[in-house]
Amino acid sequence: MNAQTPEPRRASRLFPLLLLLGGGVLLGLSVNLAKLAGHVGLTPLAFLAWSITGAALILLLMAVLRGNPPPVDRRCLRYYVISAVVSVAGPNLVFFSAIPRVGASFVALIITLPPLLTYIGALAFGLERFQAIRAMGVAAALAGAGVLGASQLAAPDADVFWILLVFAGPILLAIGNLYRSLGWPEGVSSEALAPGMLLGAAVMLMLAGLLPGHSLAIPLDSGTALLVIAAQTVVFAGQFLVLFLLQKTGGPVLLSLLGSVGAVVGVPVAIFLQNEAAPQGLLPGAGLIALGVALVARGQARRS
Repeated sequence: MNAQTPEPRRASRLFPLLLLLGGGVLLGLSVNLAKLAGHVGLTPLAFLAWSITGAALILLLMAVLRGNPPPVDRRCLRYYVISAVVSVAGPNLVFFSAIPRVGASFVALIITLPPLLTYIGALAFGLERFQAIRAMGVAAALAGAGVLGASQLAAPDADVFWILLVFAGPILLAIGNLYRSLGWPEGVSSEALAPGMLLGAAVMLMLAGLLPGHSLAIPLDSGTALLVIAAQTVVFAGQFLVLFLLQKTGGPVLLSLLGSVGAVVGVPVAIFLQNEAAPQGLLPGAGLIALGVALVARGQARRS
């Protein structure tokens, strides 16, 4: 019996890493689909609202078929609403709206920042202990973000408002990573919470589409817009299911490394397949961010 114990342990350590890789790939694809959506006439709000609604219905159907629908008591409803704002509707609307102005590759790089911000918050809430190696990682990655931001702002055609606004996305994601751990309703599974959160986000985005000056219209003159929405729907369903599974098995700091894996996929796809110009300051900025994330991940491994 003792000879077999290392196998389950290895498998239990490997599972969160597989979730991290799978979720990161989906995140990188999501950023590039958002850029493609703009080319087929979809507004960021319409694209996000319809794809989030589709993903919510897919996960809800899966949960109901498994006999595990989202609970609707007051505690869970509060969790759905807050998680929807800080984890789905808020950051994705910022990112998807910014992509046509600053580029998918720049947004994909900025999405690597949540692990560092999450670690700072986890220290503040007592979810993590201080480690010098992780603190150095936070400093390196924040320096990398500063290099990227300063380089973009120095460009002749810089859109200052959107370059600065896009940094609000990682802050919201870090808040979401912490809140989902701190506020996780006891006894409720990840497969029940994921559709509840997405349904909350879908309702918010649909209501936003009814405001003056906004639209949820889908251009129907070609089927491309519907195909892009369908692809994003599937990506979102997988991405947010993985997000909750990884939250439960790996914790908020490991979960927040999703953005780093997403950048490995998202940046090359944007540059080589969508013919996007590389962001200003790509090499030094990405290098510092990669170093920072590596140090944070190293600290995570030592803690484990």
